[in-house]
Formats: sequence, structure tokens, C-alpha cells
Amino acid sequence: MTADLVITGGTVVDGTGRTPYRADVAVTAGRVSAIGDRLTGRHTLDASGHVVTPGFIDIHTHYDAQVFWDPAMTPSCFHGVTTVVAGNCGFSLAPTRPEHHDVVVRTLENVEDMDVATLTAGIPWDFGDFPGYLDSVARRGVGLNFAAYVGHTALRLYTMGLDAYERPARAEESAAMADVLRTSLRAGAAGFATSFLRTHRGIDGKPVPSRLADRAELDALLGVVREERRGVVAFAPGELLTAPELYDLQPSVGVPFTFTALLTTPSRGYEQLLEVHRAGWAKGARVWPQVTPRPVTFSFSLADPFTLNANPVFAALMAGDLAERRAAYADPAFRDKARAAWQVEGAALVPRWETYTIDESAAHPDLVGRELADVAAESAAGDPLDVLLGLALDEPGLALRVRCVVANDDTEALRGILTEDNCTLGLSDAGAHVGQLCDAPQATDFLGAWVRERSLMPIETAVRRLTGVQADLLGLTDRGYLRAGCWADIVVFDPATISPGPTRRLRDFPAGGERLTADRPTGIRHILVNGTPTRIDGVHAPDADLPGHVLRVPRRPAGE
Repeated sequence: MTADLVITGGTVVDGTGRTPYRADVAVTAGRVSAIGDRLTGRHTLDASGHVVTPGFIDIHTHYDAQVFWDPAMTPSCFHGVTTVVAGNCGFSLAPTRPEHHDVVVRTLENVEDMDVATLTAGIPWDFGDFPGYLDSVARRGVGLNFAAYVGHTALRLYTMGLDAYERPARAEESAAMADVLRTSLRAGAAGFATSFLRTHRGIDGKPVPSRLADRAELDALLGVVREERRGVVAFAPGELLTAPELYDLQPSVGVPFTFTALLTTPSRGYEQLLEVHRAGWAKGARVWPQVTPRPVTFSFSLADPFTLNANPVFAALMAGDLAERRAAYADPAFRDKARAAWQVEGAALVPRWETYTIDESAAHPDLVGRELADVAAESAAGDPLDVLLGLALDEPGLALRVRCVVANDDTEALRGILTEDNCTLGLSDAGAHVGQLCDAPQATDFLGAWVRERSLMPIETAVRRLTGVQADLLGLTDRGYLRAGCWADIVVFDPATISPGPTRRLRDFPAGGERLTADRPTGIRHILVNGTPTRIDGVHAPDADLPGHVLRVPRRPAGE
């Protein structure tokens, strides 16, 4: 039987970790039909001098809304990603009710840096429950395979209304949430996602609804996951449940857990967590910390300073307007309170002033590109916070933009985390914080900067971490590998040149929304999604026509 398409002359890296080997890959009716020598098909794609791998799977995105106006899910689609998982951190769009749409939008505005006007113009809101959301996405079509968690914050708002922002659930409300979760999982949700992270603040700077949950509520929801055996549970650990506690809890739930994130920091707290991780796996816990090869870097305006908002003194300004924020910035007492809050034990995202760089300044263009610490040292004020707020006050609309590093800038420490067993690549956050960062090129950065340039690991190990490991974690049995019968999600790239390329800022979202993107990677030659080429010889394929699938994650076999 003649195949529809054959990828010829490449080196197959099949997602299992097996040693690469020379072979052709045949595709028929959207699936891999054969792997071998001298295969023939009606169409061919040359892969000489390149590797042929499964499509990359990004398990931590926030494309829940963007998928409606950008079904290609740019820029992930340019970087070899063929499957994404949305709904992370508990911030799915469904289930929802019409009276809560504004609350959902305002929550996403603060916690994920999504533009209110863009969300309002771009989300069709022709769904209510989670099955209806997946159907809505499927009706419009997707360029990549799209899966989504059902989110804890969404469940609370749907069940409790605005009380979700104020208190724990009552027993009957927890039971109602459990019923909705069960329906969502049976409809194919990738699992259940929640956040207890202190930095996650929603409307008016309040803790997001999932942070108001108590243990009885959480146990009721995890009980459903245990019964249904579907997908994974994704955590942003924090006040209710810490990362070490996940290792004690997971065996009783059964499905794998994953959490964001295991990051390097100057305090070196990650070293203790690694010890917990190794001990937990030795005892049988299946908890997968997410790691990222990129420094966690934010670019933000002082009109809405995302990382500074982790400080409760800054967070209190989130409910006010720009005039109130300007008055606070000018007040020495406000600055003293903010500094004092950073001194409290366990304070989150304490600024590392030596990493701050001035990105944009209309009032002081001569300072663009300079490090804030150097500017402060030259000033009469001397203190970086005083200088930062003073510069912001000089700008119309407090529009001073700075860039800072939060974590993961210790290369040697990061090398150890990236090679740690039973960790998985994640935290790209693609679709979120689009005005502040662009980490969607995680895969091309990993393969270029770490596998090629730093010789971190063999290419077959790296590809497995981007593909087979992710598919196994999610319970996807016919993706993540190059083998006969699997869906033909395939990437052909040059390991000698692969790189994420430059990042640029543009306005192409609904209502003129602004974002950062990285749409010009190097080294990616061909991409296939479900057997359809979406990129040929480095150029978008004009006839691709949204070949992705909305994935419905199946029930796991008993005992898995």
C-alpha cells in the first residue's frame, strides 16, 4: 500500500530514548504507517541531515482564551510543539455562568497578565459547562492538538458565585463541585488543576478562589480524580498544600501529580526539595516537578508591576486606579511599608535588584538598557526601590518598563535540575503573561542552548523528555512516539542550528492587544500535525487548514 507521505533520509529519534537510527517514516490517514528503508508515498519530504522526532508536547500553557482568536496557537506552533495542555493553575474558562464572565476576565487580567479588552472581544462565551467548552473549541478548529484541565478556580466560581473569592466551600458546595468535576473528566478533561500559590491574586488583588479552599474541599475533589482515574492533577503548591506534601498525598489518589515549579534560586531551597523528590519516588510517589531551561524573566510596566504585586503592600493597590497608585509611589511611608513586607520570613518574590534592567523609558531614554542597581548607585537616593518608583513617576501613566529575573539564572544549578530523574519540562506559560515574557520557545531553546551548546544530554534523551515522557504523564497512548499506529505529529529539525530566534513585541490580538512573540526560530524544517504538514522547508504550509484535534483524555487502566 502506498503511503500518503514519506519523510525520507532523516535520522529517527523516536521518543523512547532509543539510539537514533537512519530510516524513512511513512504517514497514511494521519498516522505513522511504517518506519523503515526505501519507503514510498504519493508525496515526500526530504529530511537529509536532519532528525525526525515526535511532535513536542507542552504540558503547561494558558491558551484557553487565545485558542478562539488564534487557533494556530502562535508562537508555540513555530517551535515544533504539536500538542498543548491549557487550564493550568486552575484558571480554565469553564465551567462558567454568564453572570461571572466579567469576574473570569478580571481574574485572568491580574493573575495571568491577559488584557481585558482582548479577552472581552475574543472569547465567544457560547459555552457553560466544560464539555461545552471543548465542543466550542472543536467547532472552530485548532492548528495543534489541544487538551485542557478543568480548573479549581472555575469550579468554585461556578458553584459558589462571588463567595468563591471570600470563603471555603460548605459541604454541599464541595459535593456540587465534585459532581461538576466528574462530568468534566468524563468529557475528556486532561485532569484537575489548582493553585495555592501566594503570588496568584485575582480581582482587586484578592487571593484567587482556589486559595480559599480548605482540605475537606480539596479531598472531595481529589476523591473524584481517584475514582475516575483520568489525566493528572496539576498543582501550584502553597499555603494549603506544599510541594513536599504532594509526595505523601499522591499514592492515595493514584493518578500522577505534577507541580510548578522546581526552580533554582540564590537561597538554594531547591536542594531540599530535590531530596524530598528523590525520597518520595523511592517510596513509590509519582510526582513530577516541572522544570524549565530558561531563566524566569519578566518585563513589566510600573502601572501594573506583576512581580512586585506579590508584596501585599503593592497588592493593595490592585483595586485602585492609576492616580491612587501614583500617590502611593510618591509616599515615603508606602515605600517603607513595602520594604518591611519583603523582610518578613517567607516573603514571595523578594526583588533581586541586581537583575533589574530598564527596558523602556520615554522620560529617560538614556537609561534604557542600564541596570537599575548601577543607576541607583549613581543617584542621590541610592535605594533601588526609591529610584525605581521615582523614575516611574516621571513617566506618563507610570509607563516605565523594567525587566527582572526571578529564578533559574544559575547555569550550573540549572544543569543539575534539568538532568534530574522524574522531572518534566513545563512552565512555558504560553498564552499568559504575553506582555511580560515569551517562553513558548522552550523546546527550541532546550535543544539549542542546552543539548547542543552545553552537551547537557544525548539528543535521544532530550527528545524523550519533550515527547514520550509528556505523553505517558498525560495518559496519551497514541502520541509522543514515532511508531506505527501513532498519530503522525512529527518535527524535522537540524540539531546543528536549532534555536528559538528573536523575541519581538507586536499588537495583533483582538482590540489591539499587545504581546511578545517569537515567530522566527531557526533549524525547524518540517512540522506535521496529525499527518498534515503545517511547515515545509521552514515555511508555513498554506494548505494546513487547522489539522489539530481537541483531545479527550481517556481513563487510565486499573493499577497503572
